Amino acid sequence: MKTTKMTPRQKNEMLWGWIFIAPTMLGLIVLNIIPIFQTIHQSFYKTGDFGKGNKFVGLANYQKVFGDTEVWQALWNTAKYAIVEVPISIVIALVLAVFLNKKIKGRSAFRTIMFLPMIVAPAAVAMVWKWIYNSNFGLINNVFGTEVNWISNPQIAIYSIAVIGIWGVIGYNMVLFIAGLQEVPRDYYEAASLDGANGFNQFIHITVPLISPTIFFVLVTRVIAAMQVFDVIYMIIDYNNPALKKTESLVYLFYKYSFEQSKKGYGATVVVILLAVIMVLTVIQLIGQKKWVHYE
Repeated sequence: MKTTKMTPRQKNEMLWGWIFIAPTMLGLIVLNIIPIFQTIHQSFYKTGDFGKGNKFVGLANYQKVFGDTEVWQALWNTAKYAIVEVPISIVIALVLAVFLNKKIKGRSAFRTIMFLPMIVAPAAVAMVWKWIYNSNFGLINNVFGTEVNWISNPQIAIYSIAVIGIWGVIGYNMVLFIAGLQEVPRDYYEAASLDGANGFNQFIHITVPLISPTIFFVLVTRVIAAMQVFDVIYMIIDYNNPALKKTESLVYLFYKYSFEQSKKGYGATVVVILLAVIMVLTVIQLIGQKKWVHYE
């Protein structure tokens, strides 16, 4: 079999290509790949006295995790957060993207306003939302005349936190959807209008199918991010909050076990379980996307 030799130009382009992606590859290896294997390795050990002299315990940590009701509760809390945050944020962002993709006055200003939550410091976000949710002098209770404990009621606290997540990510999702919408040819809409299709039918039968790859990308990345929720829970829910057990996520447990209780091996085990759950969910989405994602 005859092989084609690379020209000097092709070799030069390949060399510069590797040079340009080398920093990113190095960052991924150092900051992502290596820590994954270190975490898996750590999950087979028990932290020694004073944080030193880790002891190999095999699968003992995993046996303990599967029988730990706190871990199962955290998994359910995480799932409830994701179930609320992911679909609602995607639907709202898609509707806003369709609206802001049209030629309207002040379009750029509206886009900027919607994206602002993505660049606000998490601490500032937590402080503002704790005031909004405050049961005594909070904005919501004072405006609507209610007396709801939004973040201290174990039954609704996780959903209140999910609302913050929705608010924070809508702008990011919207920008991605706008980018996808700008790739849709206007000819499809003009032809549909001539056939008598209204705006809703055009949205369902033209917009959604043609930007389904973008929707799929946003769905996968949002599920992964939602399953890793931590910062908003950590900053909103205090240690003496009666809703703490009903809002702890798996990453929150990892932080508590690893850094507050110095059980790094057990904390690593919780993260490995979370990694496995995310991988299963991602595989399911990759299989399911064949039925509704249209690549053209």
